[in-house]
Parts: sequence; C-alpha cells; structure tokens
Amino acid sequence: MKRYSKLELGKREICSNFRAMIVIDVQCSNGHVFEGWFKDNASFDEQTEAGAVSCPECGDTHCTRGLMAPRLGGMRKGKNDSAPNAAMAPQDERFTEYVEALHELKKHVEENSDYVGDRFPEEARKIHYGEEEPRAIHGEATPKEAEELHDEGVDFTRIPWPGKSDA
Repeated sequence: MKRYSKLELGKREICSNFRAMIVIDVQCSNGHVFEGWFKDNASFDEQTEAGAVSCPECGDTHCTRGLMAPRLGGMRKGKNDSAPNAAMAPQDERFTEYVEALHELKKHVEENSDYVGDRFPEEARKIHYGEEEPRAIHGEATPKEAEELHDEGVDFTRIPWPGKSDA
C-alpha cells in the first residue's frame, strides 16, 4: 500500500495508510450525477462494466462519466487576472491537474485520518512497534525525525502538500 506525507514550511507533515485516488463525476442513466473515487481511470471502467458502481439516489448501475467542469483558481470577481507570481504560474495543464490531485488527496487524508501534529514521530513509532492499534495518522516531523523513522523501518511517505493559493 502506498503511503503519503506532506512538506510544509520547513517541517514535514506525514500521513500513513492512504492510496492516491482520482475523483470522477459519474452519471446514471436516469440523469443523477454523483462523485466517485477510483484508483485510476481503468478501475472506473472495470467497475462500471461489472455493474459495481450504482447511483446513490436510485440504485441504477448503468453509469457513465458525467461532464466535469475544470477548476479555475483565482477567477474571483474584481481580482487581478495576472498570476500572483508569474514565475510560479502553471505553464502546463498537467501541472494544474497534478496540483488539483494533491488538493483532493489532502482533503481525503484530512477527512480520513487522525491529525497528531508534531507528535507524529512518537505516534508512528507506537503504531509500528505494536504499542497502539494501527490507524491512519498524519502530522509533522522535522527532516531529522523523518530520517530516524526511516532508519527504524517505520513505513511512511512524504507528500508535497500544495499551499492554499496553488492551483
């Protein structure tokens, strides 16, 4: 299982027990649109073909991709249209998609794990050594603490969380 973490303001915010997922707007044959989380596009195709995706409103299993509007950051009325830092402005649609995926991952991690703050190294060790029940956690660790966890064999990965103004 892939594990993720976060780099922010010189500290590393780290989480465990999460796989990257994509969000797809799904539409049933009755026109209801709902959000689905999938490992990848192939997983979506396999699950819909097998009838494993059903509409939460009517139970219909004849589902397809719904129309998805692009996310347009910084498009607020009265705001200057220029990027706050042109050197950091995305030059490529793939970069924008990457940042959007990181925002979705961050939201998923924050909603589905316990935030332990700067106690992350201590909590991760307790879980690793069986002193506490395994659970998904995220928090911060200094680069030195992260290196020590790695040396001890504690399984975690760093994620470069996007800032609030990214994407």
